[in-house]
Amino acid sequence: MAYNIPDSYSEQAPAEQLDKKTLNNMVWRSLFLQASFNYERMQAGGWLFSILPGLKKIHKNEKDLAASMSHNLEFFNTHPFLVNFVMGIILSMEQNKADIPMIRAVRVAAMGPLGGIGDALFWFTLVPITAGITANMAINGNIAAPFIFLLVFNAAQFGLRFFLMHWSYRLGTDAIGILTENAKEFTRAASILGIFVVGSLTCVYGATSLDIQIPNGTTNEVTQATTIVDDQAAIAAYEDMLYTTDENGQLTDTLQENAAVNELANGKYELTFNKVNEVPVTIDIQKILDGILPQVIPLTITLMLYFFLSKRGWTPLKCIALLLVNGLIGSGFGLYPSIWPQ
Repeated sequence: MAYNIPDSYSEQAPAEQLDKKTLNNMVWRSLFLQASFNYERMQAGGWLFSILPGLKKIHKNEKDLAASMSHNLEFFNTHPFLVNFVMGIILSMEQNKADIPMIRAVRVAAMGPLGGIGDALFWFTLVPITAGITANMAINGNIAAPFIFLLVFNAAQFGLRFFLMHWSYRLGTDAIGILTENAKEFTRAASILGIFVVGSLTCVYGATSLDIQIPNGTTNEVTQATTIVDDQAAIAAYEDMLYTTDENGQLTDTLQENAAVNELANGKYELTFNKVNEVPVTIDIQKILDGILPQVIPLTITLMLYFFLSKRGWTPLKCIALLLVNGLIGSGFGLYPSIWPQ
């Protein structure tokens, strides 16, 4: 026989305020919100598990507790980090013994906007910023990088969980008006900030570059050298690097620029001269690209992935596979410089 949920509770007298220990306990239990996730009622099982300690303290009447547990086991789905906002409001209504249809309606109304707000706040803003910075630290060999990421990420989400739980429970249904009043503007602003940060990280931390060097002959490179000779006779071997030549190619008595002959206290001579070395010349493709537009390759890859995602209907998995294959082929043929120490 099916159970019919009543429209109101038997006991209409408001229950006592929930203590901080119980509220905090429900925050910790909310970590299991998606532990029994299914495609019929989504997070309903985890929602009831999280809120159950509060319901037991509010409803001393077994029939009222059964009714409350039944309607709180209905379809529920919201952002897992912001679920405590809904929880505080529902507990406040349960405590004041509001009509069950009203509690249902408020639960559905509150859980909806939190999805977009939570995604904009966490997945589009906090995670890209912290992950981008700490990933670059990890590439540079900083062992503290993963711990910093976990510390920042968990400090943000746990701080928000506890704050929302106590704040929304204290305000009750008034918290919904505060949330929804500027929800659209807040979500858009957070999304713009997240996109801006991701774009900046693509430019600053984009490590993709070309290691293509094209030989282009040789050139003479002048370097300064210093040596010590025993006497003046030995200086003759360095005259062409010490003295200038006239228009006929004959050596003069004038020292070249930066050249010097100094007699030391022990009778020896210190010679400073310009030494000409023949060095190979190469055309660095990456330097040419940086001169046109710095980080042009990461930008090109980003725009290419955006094109495939938006215009060709690719999934993120296909894009990841494309980058993996491209990286393996490019590294195999030596097109990309190695990021590992030699």
